[in-house]
Amino acid sequence: MGLGGAHLGNASSQEEATRIVQEAIDAGITFMDNAWEYNNHRSEEWMGKALAGRRDQVFLMTKVCTHGRDGSVAMQQLEESLRRLKTDYLDLWQIHEVVYDNDPELIFRQNGVIEAIERAKREGKVRFVGFTGHKNPAIHLKMLAYDFPFDTCQLPLNCFDATFSSFEQQVLPELNRRGIAPIGMKSLSGNGQAIKNGILTVEEALGYAMSLPVATTVSGIPSLDVLRQNLAIARGFQPMNPEHSQALRDKCAVYAADGRFELFKTSKKYDADIGRIQHGFPPQAEMPS
Repeated sequence: MGLGGAHLGNASSQEEATRIVQEAIDAGITFMDNAWEYNNHRSEEWMGKALAGRRDQVFLMTKVCTHGRDGSVAMQQLEESLRRLKTDYLDLWQIHEVVYDNDPELIFRQNGVIEAIERAKREGKVRFVGFTGHKNPAIHLKMLAYDFPFDTCQLPLNCFDATFSSFEQQVLPELNRRGIAPIGMKSLSGNGQAIKNGILTVEEALGYAMSLPVATTVSGIPSLDVLRQNLAIARGFQPMNPEHSQALRDKCAVYAADGRFELFKTSKKYDADIGRIQHGFPPQAEMPS
């Protein structure tokens, strides 16, 4: 299980965020997720403070958020992320939110972010590189079609995804075939609404996601209560047998079919403002309610 940076920035205070990070490390959670743009940089700032004296105990990842801007912007963001995270290198640097159909072309164009990825790895500022996205499996496959030697790929994996525009069915096998480490996210479908509606339990949702062939499952943890709940699930974790996994897919299929529990695929509700603006869409605050 990995610790999600977006939700960390929603903790009640810096002090609670520090306690979440440190208690997670003490319990054996070492994968730290983040992104340059999360919570107007608060997530990186809080994580950097929380990791003081403990940087060497974690695998630290953050994401570059150029959203189509050139490689020089990416390198500037890298330096800002390193400063906020209080480190001189990242274990993993990923291209964030590859969710627009033309994102791969923008990423791989001359002086695009891919050149910054290569440079940062060459200069020893990052150890591994990858990309993330949540919109459409076809966009992930388009990224992979460039045959760039990505080390990782982050993708939504949950009981609903399994039967609707499915990253599990279309992308996950290709990642494992290529030896690219899959990082699962959105195990509770992004906002946990299916849990709140009683369709499945947190234990079922996390258990399903962690039973897939992934390197880790990033979980949003905004409070100590959620951390302790997830730790209890992880400590008692046994991979689901195929019959149990299939039963959950079948149970969720009728709800999955209209995308109501994966709005990150079917709407722009969860697309970051910076990316929206770069692609000519208004920020969230300017959208009608």
